Amino acid sequence: MELVSIGKFAKMVGVTPTTLRRMHQSGDFIPHHVSKGGTRYYSMEQLKEFSNAPENTQLAVGYCRVATPEQKNELQTQVENVKSYMCARGYKFEIITDVGSGINYKKKGLRELVNKINNQKVSTVVLLYKDRLLSFGFELLEYLCEINGVSIEIIDNSEQSKEQELTDDLLQSITFFANALYGPSSKKTKKIVDAVRKNATSSDWFHYLNFSAWNKATETKSRTRFFYPTLSSSSLY
Repeated sequence: MELVSIGKFAKMVGVTPTTLRRMHQSGDFIPHHVSKGGTRYYSMEQLKEFSNAPENTQLAVGYCRVATPEQKNELQTQVENVKSYMCARGYKFEIITDVGSGINYKKKGLRELVNKINNQKVSTVVLLYKDRLLSFGFELLEYLCEINGVSIEIIDNSEQSKEQELTDDLLQSITFFANALYGPSSKKTKKIVDAVRKNATSSDWFHYLNFSAWNKATETKSRTRFFYPTLSSSSLY
């Protein structure tokens, strides 16, 4: 009887070795032989058995996101592209959609995706663009997928971030820090946020923004400064 290693068997059945180890531990799919050193071996006959194993119900999940409800047409386009990609590869799949900022980690769809990954219900996460998952913190979700044996497939690796969406993300970040520094009801907070929002209408503001210029320090007599084409720190005080 021919036996193959866990790595070869995993490739044959289209899962990761991590999934096979987990199925062994749960009793859902037992290797034909385990060596004294703990190495798992599978028989060729088990290829047929594998399709009937209880845990072999993991799905590919297509995750699609836009920043605002007004972008529903763009969201539908994302969904159609992701569906076409997964159908062409013969994936069993479901689609999770989200509406919200790329720096909002409490979105309903994102939490649903994380829970599915953590509960080993996902084989592959499919994205149209990398930044549809998160604007910041993608590597953390990538690591979560890695330790759960989940792969991430990005259909289009080109940079597609919209300036307006980046503007919204930046405004959220600045609002958060301004609230922390001066308080949410402070006049300084309102001036800072209003000034940033106003200058965000400039076509070249994004290229001139200097993030390193965000300094606290009214307590140390230093002033918060922003570098925009038409915005000076003096206008904030």
